[in-house]
Amino acid sequence: MLKLSRLTDYAAVVMAQIARHPQASHAAADLAETVQLPHPTVSKTLKMLVKAGLLTSQRGAQGGYRLARPASQITAADIISAIEGPVAMTECSQAQGECELAATCGVADNWQRVSLAIRTLLESVTLAHLAASAPIKLPVQLPIQSISLSAVSA
Repeated sequence: MLKLSRLTDYAAVVMAQIARHPQASHAAADLAETVQLPHPTVSKTLKMLVKAGLLTSQRGAQGGYRLARPASQITAADIISAIEGPVAMTECSQAQGECELAATCGVADNWQRVSLAIRTLLESVTLAHLAASAPIKLPVQLPIQSISLSAVSA
């Protein structure tokens, strides 16, 4: 089963909460209470999101966490990458590198296409979409046939 970690799910929940009130600074304790997650988990998630450049933090009485850029410019892929690392189905679809099975594998190009299709879809879903109460309208069919691997290697 393809599944995101709980921490990634929590990161999306926290980011969506911040996106719903983008002008405010959000304290970790307040976010934890609002989204009903343990404070240590929210704090850990916030640190990872700051490190990835998705949030900014400010200390002090008026401090807290804010989006580093508008919600429409932060994607689901950005959030997943901040917590999980690069979006890729297999090691060889993450980056061109040495694989001991490269000579006999025969499926690497197709896994790269699948990874690119998933990454493209995740990049099309913004934090603004995730924070909205309306359902996201997804494409009926992914354009996997039109995905060129030349774009990946470039």
